[in-house]
Formats: sequence, C-alpha cells, structure tokens
Amino acid sequence: MLKCILMMAVAFTMLNVQAGFGDWFSSVKVDKSVVKDEVKIKPNKPTKRALVNINTEELLKILDRDPSVLLIDVRAPSEIKYTGRIDRGQNMNIMRGWIEMQIAQQVEDKNTPIVVYCGLNLRSPLAARTLMDMGYTNVKNYSDGFVTWKKQQHPVWVSDYEPNSILYRKPVKVIENVYSAIGATQPPTYENSNHNNNLSFIVTTKGVLVFNAGGSYLIAKAMHEEIKKITNQPVRYVILENAQGHAILGSNYWKEQNNVTIIAHTKADEEIRKHGDDILARAIKVHKDKMAGTQVIRPDITFDDSFVASMGDTDIRLLHIGASHSPDDIQLWLPQEKLLISGDTAFNERLLPVFPHTDVAAWIKTWEKIKVLAPKIIIPGHGHPADLETVTKFTKNYLVYMHNQVQSVLEKDGDLTDAYNIDQSAYRDWGTYRELHQRNAARIFKQLEFN
Repeated sequence: MLKCILMMAVAFTMLNVQAGFGDWFSSVKVDKSVVKDEVKIKPNKPTKRALVNINTEELLKILDRDPSVLLIDVRAPSEIKYTGRIDRGQNMNIMRGWIEMQIAQQVEDKNTPIVVYCGLNLRSPLAARTLMDMGYTNVKNYSDGFVTWKKQQHPVWVSDYEPNSILYRKPVKVIENVYSAIGATQPPTYENSNHNNNLSFIVTTKGVLVFNAGGSYLIAKAMHEEIKKITNQPVRYVILENAQGHAILGSNYWKEQNNVTIIAHTKADEEIRKHGDDILARAIKVHKDKMAGTQVIRPDITFDDSFVASMGDTDIRLLHIGASHSPDDIQLWLPQEKLLISGDTAFNERLLPVFPHTDVAAWIKTWEKIKVLAPKIIIPGHGHPADLETVTKFTKNYLVYMHNQVQSVLEKDGDLTDAYNIDQSAYRDWGTYRELHQRNAARIFKQLEFN
C-alpha cells in the first residue's frame, strides 16, 4: 500500500512540474522588436577574398621589381623534369597536394608575396586559394601558366636536356676542333647525374685531349661515345681541372682505354690521395646506381706551374695561373686560338661557391693574370662559353662586391647575422643562388674577420 501511495505522489508532482513550465513559457511576453534587433546585430560570415590572377607581362614586372617574391610551381617533379620550369631565382617546387604541409618550412611570414603557377592554370588556382585560406595575405595566381611562358620563349630551366643519356647535355662545337658538353648550372643531383660542370675536348692530328674526366665511370663512357661520333682520333690525354668529384671520378674509365695519360696539379693529386674515398662516397650517396663501375685513381703526371701538352700542330699549354676557387685549379690555354678553358677559375650563368679554403682576395688578383692573356673566348668551369666581359661579371665582379660588403660589415663592428643580410638580390636569377649566397657571405666574413 505504501508503495502505491509513493508512486501516485511522484506522478502528481511530475504533472505539476510540466504544467508549471508550460505556464511559465506561455506567460512570458516576447518583445518582437528586441528579437528583430538581435537578428540585425548577429555577425555575418566573412566574405572570401577574391583570387588575384595575373598574366605573363604582370608576372615579369613583379619578378623584376621584387626579389622577395616567392614563385611556387605546384606541378609534379616528373612533369618539371620533362618540360622544365620558369628560370627565375625566386622559383621553387611544392606539389599541389603538399602545399599545406610544406609551405611553412619555406615561408614563415604570412605577408610574404607569393605567386603560384602550374602548366595550364588548373591546379594553381586551387593551390592559391588554399594558401589564402591558411592566412597568407599576398597571394596571386599566374593564370597564363607555364605553357604560355615557354611558348613566349621566356627563360626556362630544364633538369636534364638529354633524358636518354646520362650526360646533362651532349657536346657542341665551340670553335673548330674544340667541343664542350655544358653541365647543369646547379648542385649535383640524381637527375643531372653529377654532370654539373663542363666536359671539354680538343681534336688534334695526334689524338684527342679531354679536359675533365667526368663525374663517374658512366659519364666518362658516355662522353667517349660522343667523341667517337666526331673523330676517329684516340684519346691521349685527360686533364683534371681540380680534385672535385665531377672532375675526377671518371678517371678509371679513361685508364681502361689504350695509352691514356691523366694529368693534374700536384695539390689535386694530394687531395685525391687523402680524400678520394670520401669524395666517391659522397657521390654515391647522391647518384646511387649511376656511380656503377666508378673507382678512385690518381693522376699519372702532376705539375706545379705549367705543363706543355702540345699534340701535332696544336699548341696546348696547361697553367696554374694562381689561387682561385681551389688551390689546385688549373687552366688550359690555346694561344693560337686565344681560347681559355678556365676550369673553376671562371664562372658563367651561376653563382660561384666560396669554399673554406677559397682565398677571395687572391682570386681577385688572379683575375688580372687572366686579363693579360686577353682570351677571345672562355669555356668556364660552369655555364656556357662566353667572352671575358661576361665571365668577369659572374666571377670577379661578384667577388669584389662581396669582399667590399663584408669588409664594410666588419668596419661597422657587425656580426655574422649582418653578413647573412648583405643584399645579394641582384644575383637571385643565377643558378645555385638559393643554395650558396648566404653560405658565401658567411665564409667570406669568417676569412676576413681573422685577417
């Protein structure tokens, strides 16, 4: 009985509570004007910013005017390998699907000006919109796309000009009987197969002289096959411009051929003897299977100041003009033709590297000795053959500018950070700029700081 009474009491209470709530709501008078005002002041969703599209003419103006602009190619690396990319220093590659994950590694300041492009303006608008949604405030889309850029014959960079050959480029005639295979003006990559320097040769009535052994056994073999297409003369000499991997690592291929003599500077031989295995190991790490068959061997003949390597009626002189890029750099001089194969004493089309052992002041002085030779044409260590004025701009003028700028930093009691911040934007379109410009500033600073 008690249980029944309790259940009836609970039911009665709940009915009264429900009635109470209903009565409360029905008794409240609603001021419709207040509700209307509340709707008015409710914030609206932010309007999406419009995507800014630019054409080729506008892109050129932006790239020329503002060195801080980042130009992002959102295509796949495989596409870039076969079609190329815009050849400007601000260019970099981040695939469309990786924008969200990789952009922060490249751009910390979200106000950095960014231009995005692809081939036919299909992916770049989506990538640009993604960046805007991530909070980047200064994003534009190059709507003409790379196909239009290339069609209008603006500068294009190609990762490999000869995809069916291990050579980056095949040799071309520079002057009568002198040829050069121009390497990539970039750091060594798997794609360029360690052919990122110039491999040259001279055809004479008494055989062929090759300048640089190449960066691997396979590079040397491919180069030899190209030589055979041009002449039946056998290779007699192989000259090593210095002890860097892309100059020496093809040597064992050439020694397998009959009666080939390898010549280098005395200091290059010392470097190969001490560090040859390390040089090969670094190359294998980057180029992997492309280093098959490669072994380190030392030169047959070394010299300090000069060596006459005349062949038939061709007067050929090997020189060590003076300190430059490396202590072991040598040059080849053809006095009759007024042609200088400079090795890494001269650069074209790319930023030169300053190594820990590079003596910048001495390199500038060495340049005066090159001027005395008065070459009509120079095959530089890197970049296309050119005249003295052109390679002076890419070599001596850059060295003088950086030497003076760092000296100014030191005179003002500046530190390494000030050296990093030296304005090198005038060189931003040169190959290897992104990789080398701050490193060069730091190394020159450390050299001058203690001198």
